[in-house]
Amino acid sequence: MRKLKLDELNRVNVAEFKTVDKIPVIIVLENIRSLTNIGAIFRTADAFKIEAIHLVGITARPPHREIQKTALGATESVEWKYFENIDDCINIIKEKNYSLASIEQTEGSILLSEIKDRNDKGFAIVMGNEVDGVEQSTINASDLCIELPQYGTKHSLNVAVCAGIVMYELLEKFN
Repeated sequence: MRKLKLDELNRVNVAEFKTVDKIPVIIVLENIRSLTNIGAIFRTADAFKIEAIHLVGITARPPHREIQKTALGATESVEWKYFENIDDCINIIKEKNYSLASIEQTEGSILLSEIKDRNDKGFAIVMGNEVDGVEQSTINASDLCIELPQYGTKHSLNVAVCAGIVMYELLEKFN
């Protein structure tokens, strides 16, 4: 085996990326504090052809040096919008007829693997604050809550890691 050189990967450029079909998924970042997490989520969204990212509340917006450090330019390729409050974001999602799904441990949550059986047009996936998770009011507005199975001693995953797992699962669902 030989490691491939960057020019052998045949990646599209930013202009081409903007024209390719995306999977019908919007990642909603609700009050994410870490700029590194935001950048990592942008980079993963680029890798999996996510439709857009919606930044809400205290979530920082590009351009920002700390976001760019992990995004590596993905803030230029992935469409994004900023919303001061979650209600405006939810209204846009509902207008698109997407299912609003919060990633949170709740009564009645479904496992991530169970979304493969859903025939929804698209999803808006809410990732919550690193400490407090998704706001209860957002959970109340959600069509479903999705939980990732965990078997260790910790109660949650890092938000960027969790977002990456969810995006990959949705890529598999829609491809």
